[in-house]
Amino acid sequence: MIDCLRSTKAKPQPLLALFASGHNSLGEIAVARLQTDNPMSNPNPAQPRQSTPPDIAVLLLNLGTPAAPTAKAVRRYLAEFLGDARVIDYPRWLWLPLLHGVILSVRPRRSARAYAKIWTAQGSPLLVQSQALAEKLATACASDGIRVALAMRYGKPATSSVVDRLLADGVRRLLVLPLYPQYSATSSAAALDAVFAALRKQRRVPELRSIGDYHDAPEYICALVDSVEKYWKVHGKGARLLLSFHGIPERYVHSGDPYREQCLTTARLLRERLNLDEGFLVTSFQSRVGRELWLTPYTDEILAQFAGDGADHVQVLCPGFAVDCLETLEEIAIRGREQFLAAGGKRLDYIPALNDSAAHLHILGSLIERHTRGWVDSDTNAGA
Repeated sequence: MIDCLRSTKAKPQPLLALFASGHNSLGEIAVARLQTDNPMSNPNPAQPRQSTPPDIAVLLLNLGTPAAPTAKAVRRYLAEFLGDARVIDYPRWLWLPLLHGVILSVRPRRSARAYAKIWTAQGSPLLVQSQALAEKLATACASDGIRVALAMRYGKPATSSVVDRLLADGVRRLLVLPLYPQYSATSSAAALDAVFAALRKQRRVPELRSIGDYHDAPEYICALVDSVEKYWKVHGKGARLLLSFHGIPERYVHSGDPYREQCLTTARLLRERLNLDEGFLVTSFQSRVGRELWLTPYTDEILAQFAGDGADHVQVLCPGFAVDCLETLEEIAIRGREQFLAAGGKRLDYIPALNDSAAHLHILGSLIERHTRGWVDSDTNAGA
């Protein structure tokens, strides 16, 4: 087992028991819970086996996705996403006419073509992978009396409808887990805004807890290390490893957003665990839009620099994305590769996100165990 995943807790709770039970790999740790239950005995594995509905729920929140790779669907999605003041904080009187009068007349067609390149028979990769992750996590948490639900900040399943359903089903304690390892007001806070807005309509508001980030959680860092090392074992080690995080405007950081600091901390911890020097493992930021200064260095410029320096084989990992999506599959794996090859590079590999892997289940399961203490403990003691 990777050293930093060794449990030191003397009295593990049910959810953590499998994580601390001495399994020899990340896969064994997270998959063991799935193997203990006979799926045929529970036709709906997302629901716990008990006579009364659970009053504890975990709400996984991801960014969202268009309903289809069409200009119309993308326009609807972008209107909601880019209309959020957490994402673009310009004065509404200035930004909204520009958004609806210019940007939404041009960008949806271009974005739809990009989505079409990665769309699967099952649908949007972000939604498909998020659903797979939520379903496996629900199965792992079911016998602890914890329900797991998935919502999107923008698009469907909408946060408001999922929260309404949970409360109607009797949930009285809610843990909100945004699937963003590094906190930013543009993502994590925006997700919480949607939850709070949904709760404003409720007469009875549940006990509420939220997870702000997990950028330096040992389980998260070790999962990234494991992912990189396994990739190297199969595909070989490139000349550079690039960690590409989603960018935000530079001035957001100056206003107090801790995002850049947390990204750099994740990168440092990963570099130390992999025993790499700063020249080999490089951090950059992608997905900038407009003319405003965003966090630097920019991913596309770093890739061109690598090619110019003779680093002909580059591997890219995007640690800030919990599951693969447009920004990883199209912007990096397709467009980034094209840009690198055009600049003189020979090979660019994209290392997949954690998606619905056993390692990812372990991260989230550990977070849930820590943040539901007092809830699960009290229910266990009451039933004893």
